[in-house]
Order: sequence, then C-alpha cells, then structure tokens
Amino acid sequence: MLGELNEKQIEDLLSQQVTGRLACYANEQLYIVPINYVYKDAHIYGHSASGKKIEMMRKNPDVCFEVDKIESIFNWQSVIAWGRFEEITAPDEQQQVMQHIIHRIMPLSQNPLDHPSHGIAEKEEDIGCKVELMVYKIAITKRTGRFERS
Repeated sequence: MLGELNEKQIEDLLSQQVTGRLACYANEQLYIVPINYVYKDAHIYGHSASGKKIEMMRKNPDVCFEVDKIESIFNWQSVIAWGRFEEITAPDEQQQVMQHIIHRIMPLSQNPLDHPSHGIAEKEEDIGCKVELMVYKIAITKRTGRFERS
C-alpha cells in the first residue's frame, strides 16, 4: 500500500533521523550531498567545512532536503522538504547548534571522540589542519511525505 504521511508522521520522521540529503542548485548545476542534521522548530540544522555545497547555497539559498527510513524495499517512509539556507554567524547560536548536532550523532558513533572532520576530537591537536566549520539552518517552507507498507 502506498500513501501520504500526515503532519505528525512527517514531524516524527524528520526528528528521528540523523542523516538526510541536501540538494542545491547554482551556476546551472545541481548538487546533492548527504548531511548529518538536527531538526527543530521547522528548521534543519547542519554544519560543514567550506566547499561546493556552501558556495552553491550562498549563491542560491533555495534548497531541497530529503530524508527516509527504509525497513525494506516495500516498507519505507520518505519526506521531501523545500526551504531557504541561512548561514548562522552568531557565536552563541553556532555553539548551541553544534551541541545539538554532537548530542544527536555521537551516541551513534563507535568512537565518539575521534571525529576530527566534525571538529570533535579528544585533543585539539588531533583535528589536524584547522577546518573552519560553518553552521547553517534551512528554514522549511514546504514539505511532503510518502510511505509504502506491504
């Protein structure tokens, strides 16, 4: 059976998952990339080093986000959300968002203190070259959800 997720099911799926796919468009090029995220108050919060996705979102802040939960090929849920990228520059808000992300993804890690690509390490020197982490949010403007169950 195929169907549409209701608003509560959409909220639940966005809140429960930790990895989704972020799609952006700039310079006549599409780009989609998986991200770790936290969902709160109709916003997707994420972080990244400088790179292609950040450059593209700065040029065109309109993005699309997809998340799913797949039990099997005939038992899944998926949400697609559209929104606008906003860079978070206030240090207090950046720190708060990073704490939410860390608390959300670290319990799923085999070695929580060894993720220098996320700016997380037991010792600062383990991070290696200083990667400037950028914190951002996607303000969701529209969303839809689907499911299939056998």
